[in-house]
Amino acid sequence: MLADLLNKISNIDFQEIWTSYQDPILAFGFKVLGALVVLIIGLSVSGWLSKLVRKWVNKSANIDDTLGNFFASLVRWGITAAVFIAALQVFGVQATSLVAILGALTLAIGLSLQGALGNIASGVMIMIFRPYKLGDYITTASVSGTVKDINLFQTVLATPDNVKIMVPNAQAIDGAITNYSGYTERRVDVTFGIDYSDDMDKAIALINAVIEADQRILSEPAEPFVKVVNLGDSSVDIASRSWVMADDYWDVKFDITKKVKEAFDANGISIPYPHTTIEQKVTK
Repeated sequence: MLADLLNKISNIDFQEIWTSYQDPILAFGFKVLGALVVLIIGLSVSGWLSKLVRKWVNKSANIDDTLGNFFASLVRWGITAAVFIAALQVFGVQATSLVAILGALTLAIGLSLQGALGNIASGVMIMIFRPYKLGDYITTASVSGTVKDINLFQTVLATPDNVKIMVPNAQAIDGAITNYSGYTERRVDVTFGIDYSDDMDKAIALINAVIEADQRILSEPAEPFVKVVNLGDSSVDIASRSWVMADDYWDVKFDITKKVKEAFDANGISIPYPHTTIEQKVTK
């Protein structure tokens, strides 16, 4: 069979074929070349304009960086769609024909891309209502992280250990969103347990001294609160509540915990641990 195939190929007069179909082959080749040129240049321009829009918006003090990323994504996808339409027109497909084809395929595309279209709509809603912005630390769709990017389709988060998480926009706004960076101030709550035999007033004074010595503690929206809040199974629980700037939250929380422990140790205040007493009754 291979020998027969090679024999048939050898009998083909390629010169005659080229002579007969030279014009249409060249015309088609030029169209392919033109379409490739349009695609290469158009996609390069879309990437360049996208970066330019992001850079311009990020430099503007009156426009949030979040909008810069979103507009850049919008420009990129819009120009990409226009480039593909232009490439098809190089082959002689008219814009009116494209509109008719797109209209006929709208229903099928809509059904098959419900998730993608939903993510785009959700991305627009995020831009309008602004539940979070770039740099905010949030919890959404059961994941937490710092917002690194918001585009047409997804919200990109970075976890504290720098793991990249991509959350579809539809899922990001489908449930509750916890934005830890939503307000400029946050309250630091730390509870300390002391032994029942320790002096409660002394312990409260030590905690107050640690808080008053920290310049990051704010007097507004409320003064620091240090009170006995619970009598536990093995400890007297004293709660401290102090307002700080959101950026100082974790540093203040860690520092208060460490310094109060050091103050307790230096002043004979013990922090008990849960224990169990077992009584055994011996019968004769």
